[in-house]
Amino acid sequence: MYRVYVVSDGTGGTAQRALNAALLQFEGAKIEIARRPSVRSDDQIREVVREAAQAGGFIVHTLVSDKLRQEMLHASRLQNVETIDLMGPLLERLSRLFAISPAEKPGLFQQLNEAYFRRVETMEFAFTHDDGQRENELQKAEIVLVGVSRTFKTPLSIYLAFKGWLVANVPIVLNVALPPVLFQLSPNKIFGLKSDPHRLAELRRVRQERLRGATGDYANLDFVKKEMRYAMEIFNRQPEWSVIDVTGKPIEEIASEILVLVSKDHYERG
Repeated sequence: MYRVYVVSDGTGGTAQRALNAALLQFEGAKIEIARRPSVRSDDQIREVVREAAQAGGFIVHTLVSDKLRQEMLHASRLQNVETIDLMGPLLERLSRLFAISPAEKPGLFQQLNEAYFRRVETMEFAFTHDDGQRENELQKAEIVLVGVSRTFKTPLSIYLAFKGWLVANVPIVLNVALPPVLFQLSPNKIFGLKSDPHRLAELRRVRQERLRGATGDYANLDFVKKEMRYAMEIFNRQPEWSVIDVTGKPIEEIASEILVLVSKDHYERG
């Protein structure tokens, strides 16, 4: 039975996943894994090396600090403990390629993983809550966009999701009531999107041409004016909703306006 000590100045998750992947190639090997996270001092290094020496085990580590890696090398040599450095060679090669030194921040990889999985979660949420889907889950959203067709609800949702926000969007259709759950949400998370009818009609005509005219009055200016008027009537009945004019603005600018209001509300309630 081999005892392997997984040592990290973060959570140890990266080292253990790498070790588990490698161990798949060694069927029948009897391994006991002891995980030692948050090792950030010379004393902690020496302690785990002594423990490994007494158990006759070896160490696999992902220490990002050069100082700690050197102490691990020194202590393990003194105690005759085999160590496998998963992070050092990679950081050294990357330093040469980028011609810069690594940040050596413990837990940085955990932060990157958390950011990655958060982005996956928010992107999935945006796609599954696009165009009024799953309206019964609207309360889970941090931002809800409401507007008529071609007011950039979907691209805004995706852009904000990429920034790490849970975003849903709900379409406004002429003379069609909005889902009742929408009016039960905190008004601070709801953003109405409006646009100049002439500009909106132009955008819709482009889509209508792609669909070869199979959209009825969708791009007709009089119809667009009616639908925009209907949307504004809804917004005016909900004075606590924020209304953003998207006419002629890039997605980044509209998103920035929304996030300024979100941040302002957060600090005011803070």
